[in-house]
Amino acid sequence: MTMTYHNIITIEPDKRGGKPCIRRMRITVYDVLGWLAAGMSHDEILEDFPELTEEDIRACLEFAADREHRLTVSAGAA
Repeated sequence: MTMTYHNIITIEPDKRGGKPCIRRMRITVYDVLGWLAAGMSHDEILEDFPELTEEDIRACLEFAADREHRLTVSAGAA
């Protein structure tokens, strides 16, 4: 299954300092990644934040992977 984060992750200069957010909400990609890194399961996140979906969490992971890939490619070009 192929998905794209581009329809889920939004960046608005006036919201959360321009950080990437989920579907124009105030929850950032970094919030979700931090919760996952702290050991929260997807189910725990969805229980604590019912406005989120499983697809939102996967979009955050895809966004982070894409950003890491871009940094690696960019650094390799230097």
